[in-house]
Amino acid sequence: MTKSEFRALTAQGPVLLDGATGSNLMKAGMPRGVCAEQWILEHPQVILELQRSYVEAGSRILYAPTFTGSEPYLAQHGLEDRLEELNSRLVALSKEAADGRALVAGDMTTMGRPDVPYERMLEYYTRQAGALKDAGADLLVAETLMGHEEAMAALEACSLVCDLPVLCSFSVTADGMLYFGGSVYEAAAQLAEFGAAAVGINCSSGPDQMETVVRGLARELTVPVIAKPNAGMPVIDDAGNAVYSMGPEEFASHMEALRTAGAVLLGGCCGTGPAYIQAVQERLFQR
Repeated sequence: MTKSEFRALTAQGPVLLDGATGSNLMKAGMPRGVCAEQWILEHPQVILELQRSYVEAGSRILYAPTFTGSEPYLAQHGLEDRLEELNSRLVALSKEAADGRALVAGDMTTMGRPDVPYERMLEYYTRQAGALKDAGADLLVAETLMGHEEAMAALEACSLVCDLPVLCSFSVTADGMLYFGGSVYEAAAQLAEFGAAAVGINCSSGPDQMETVVRGLARELTVPVIAKPNAGMPVIDDAGNAVYSMGPEEFASHMEALRTAGAVLLGGCCGTGPAYIQAVQERLFQR
């Protein structure tokens, strides 16, 4: 996908992303502490069924399940030498699920710590971005970012290996502050200036707590704004599982408000599933 094609897509109106991957994999039996990428490849039908359901619900962009497919995360399981293979096979699964009806974004995430040197982050992101590009991803996304510097490293890495559209989204506090310091508004503006195709927020909280931040981003940015929230704030049950209380209809009503606030790319993060995307689709396109 070219950057001009992406601009044309988002100019037509709201674009639905997919919902959560990780929380649905755990519902399907993925144990805690395993390498998600390896588990998915050992149980491919789980991701195929999930992502096909997202496409049926209205998702036009699927995030490939490569979230922690970077060297530092794979190294925790002794799999860093298989990075290219794992990312390639996972993108292929998402392509199979999409079946030409949705785009597939190669997915990268935060380094998870604020003290990784910029050059090291650039190295990590460049290797994964290159693998995702070679695997045939239609576009790239760096999500759940916690700091300005890692976002810039991810964006620079993508620009070094390809000319695909790059989406960047942060996990932020309710007042728009980044977890590694600084404001999402300043970080988003710089990312847009340096070529990000879309910028926004994901995870963090429920859609009911994102409206102020989304409105502020939409007011300041000339690129499309991303909103991909959780299904409300989680409560930890007796078994240590995160339970999200917001159902699909309530979620969709708040997502409609985020669309009004200026979000263009809308989806769900932790606790959401195909029923949530279906409810958002009905709210935005069938009223």
